[in-house]
Amino acid sequence: MSDLLPALESIVYLLVPASRNDSSLRNELVTISQDILQSRIGQRHEADIGHLSDLIKRQLIKTTDSESASLRFTNLLSRLLDQPVLSRKHACVQFLQSVSSSRHSTTGPPFLPSLAPPPPSRKAASPSSPSPRTPLPQVGKSKAERLREYRLQSVAGTPLPENLLLRDTLYLLQGISGRYVQFSPDRDLDDQHTLEFVESGRYYISAPTKALIHRLSEVGYLYTRVDVFVRERGVAHGVGMIEQSLCHHLQLKLTEYYRLIAILESQMLNPSSDGDNKLKQESGLTLWRLDVWINEWRLRMRMMSVCVEGAKESHGGALVNLIHSYTDNGDPFIRTFTDQLLEEVSKPFFSTLHKWLFSGELYDPFSEFFVAVDSSLAHVQHVHPSSLDGGINQLYDDKDDLKFDDMDGPRHREGGLRLWEEKYRLQKDMLPMFVGETFGRKIFSTGKSLNFIRYSCRDSDWVVTREKMSNTGGLLKYSDISGLERSIDAAYSLASHRFFDVFIEKFKLLDHLNALKHYLLLGHGDFADQLMLALGPSLSKPANTLFRHNLTATLEAAIRSSNAQNDPPDVLRRLDARMLEYSRGEIGWDVFTLEYKVDPPIDTVIDPDSMVQYLKLFNHLWRMKRIEGTLSQCWMRMAGGARTILRIPELEPAWHRIRGRMAEMVHFIRQLQAYCRSEVIDSSWKMLMEFLRKREGDLDAMIEAHQSYLGRLVRQILLLSSKTGKEENVLTQVTDLFSIAIQYRESVDNFYNFCLSESARRDRLHDEERGIYSGPPSQGDEDEPLDEAIPRLTRPINEYGSQFTERMHTLIQHLAIHTDHDCRRLGLRLNFSEFYRSKKDVKT
Repeated sequence: MSDLLPALESIVYLLVPASRNDSSLRNELVTISQDILQSRIGQRHEADIGHLSDLIKRQLIKTTDSESASLRFTNLLSRLLDQPVLSRKHACVQFLQSVSSSRHSTTGPPFLPSLAPPPPSRKAASPSSPSPRTPLPQVGKSKAERLREYRLQSVAGTPLPENLLLRDTLYLLQGISGRYVQFSPDRDLDDQHTLEFVESGRYYISAPTKALIHRLSEVGYLYTRVDVFVRERGVAHGVGMIEQSLCHHLQLKLTEYYRLIAILESQMLNPSSDGDNKLKQESGLTLWRLDVWINEWRLRMRMMSVCVEGAKESHGGALVNLIHSYTDNGDPFIRTFTDQLLEEVSKPFFSTLHKWLFSGELYDPFSEFFVAVDSSLAHVQHVHPSSLDGGINQLYDDKDDLKFDDMDGPRHREGGLRLWEEKYRLQKDMLPMFVGETFGRKIFSTGKSLNFIRYSCRDSDWVVTREKMSNTGGLLKYSDISGLERSIDAAYSLASHRFFDVFIEKFKLLDHLNALKHYLLLGHGDFADQLMLALGPSLSKPANTLFRHNLTATLEAAIRSSNAQNDPPDVLRRLDARMLEYSRGEIGWDVFTLEYKVDPPIDTVIDPDSMVQYLKLFNHLWRMKRIEGTLSQCWMRMAGGARTILRIPELEPAWHRIRGRMAEMVHFIRQLQAYCRSEVIDSSWKMLMEFLRKREGDLDAMIEAHQSYLGRLVRQILLLSSKTGKEENVLTQVTDLFSIAIQYRESVDNFYNFCLSESARRDRLHDEERGIYSGPPSQGDEDEPLDEAIPRLTRPINEYGSQFTERMHTLIQHLAIHTDHDCRRLGLRLNFSEFYRSKKDVKT
């Protein structure tokens, strides 16, 4: 340093004019300059001039009101760095910065140090007089140096060296207690972490340093929680694949954290001198710089800790859903970190999704997917439909009054329907939010349809369908949600189209629906006429005299004699005639029914519960057909015997009333049949065919369409109402009208037979008057006079006719307030020209 002394004296002489005449001031400034230069001699590497430049800029901003000084300094620094003459440019800038700091710490004029005398020497505080003395301002000392001296005077002992604190802090970052700073021994990972500071009489740790260390130790506390979770779940049994993926990703993050700790330890210096300590503070690792280094990892550890806590209560898709909820954050760092975490964690989920969506296979050993399988049906491919006997035999509680189950009640899940509806189920709590319920249901339906096609339908063209789906489905991942939605839509469309092809083309669903419409709903009119003509005499007998094989033979004869013979053989072999359980006194009309049998997988759509409803409709329409045939036969007999009947003038008024009442009944039954056929069955059938023609949707949609079709038939043909109690009133009126019509026809037949006998008797008497012998008189001709026989025979006719009119009036009243619009229109058609209202007015 002795060779630099003349140069320093020259610089002081030039820069400080006051020192030219004051030798003590000149010597003091030279000494300060020597101290500054000496502190730089032991420097072993070139310091960061950029960091020094930032310090000077901040100092200029604080001391000046404008930014021109900072810009001017930047310009001068760039010119200095371009000069090739100076080799230690960083030292020059640092020297000038130190001189400037010393200048600003004094109260003297600009560019001049303070001329205040130096403070007297200070002795260490004795134990008897511990109160500190206020230090006097010293020439050339910065504020930081004066603050350090003040703290030394304020407390007994010296601050704990920072290199020791750094070592302990790096231990804390790894969840390990240090020598001077330790985690509380009774700490719980679920509680807030606490620290214990070990201070001796020689060293102390200041409050700001404690706060900083406590802030840094939070990272170590969170690291411990994450590390314990990863190690415990890594060896635990039954850990799901999603949770395993989470542990794997967390372990990778912890490995990156280990690398950071290793780098920080390598940068920590072990100073042995005061100069080395100053060097470390300027270019090495400090607590504050450690806080800057670790700040980003503090946020990461917080997020990982939150995920660890959520993983303790969540499982599978619910865990993915929980992590996804953290993406709704305005902090871009948290959002980016969560997206990366979710991208890795959701890989097992998307792997399971891919197999389910494109193959119909569910590989979910830990029950993490939002589709669950019923263990009792996991390996079942076909469930044979249960016998329909039990369901059919319970159609009636009283054979005169048809009893209906609640159509909104629970359905009988048997056969293929049970396999379809119960084998797999959707778990909404496991459905991730980024999928959504709409797409979740599409995924569920697509996989279930593919599984059903492959195993229950035995689709031989499955390979072709799988290739088409493989071409449409790319790699499913969280970062491509739009691509996921496109894949779901494409797979759903292909699965739906193939599903309709299998049911319609392979299993002939339309043929079965047509068969139900033609036979159980009496759509083949000639077949129904032939069947009723052939079975009429047998069904009028007691039920216990009928045998099923006779009914089956009659059914085959009716098929051969009608257009039904052109139907496919597979359809005809499923049609059968049978008898319901009967009680004493019932006849064949009360217990006869047709049935149609279906096999899997068609029984998924036409399930046993649907067959029961079809049989209810058949019974109602069959009784209606019987009434039509009975009234038609009676009308033809009256028309054919009119010439004979008109020969008895006393009976003409009675037959006029009978023909009017008969026309009323024929109108009723014809309007009711037309309503059932054109406005209910045909219109409902058209809507069902439009749905099947579109071929959109899954098996659930197909089942729903068929149930909607069948439900509309039941409600409108049986005139059911949504109001409680109304359906029994309307239906009771209709069945009563059927019974009255049968009884009326029987009474008319009796009267007709009497008229024939009376006409024959009068013809015989007339022949005797002419001398022609026409045979002996019939037995009973003279037993009862005509004036007594006619009232006896016409009394039941008049009573049944009056009852029919009254019930018709009641029925029309009920139909007028019916909840169904078509049923209200039926009431208008039955009450032609306000006929029944005028009848009531005349009667009253």
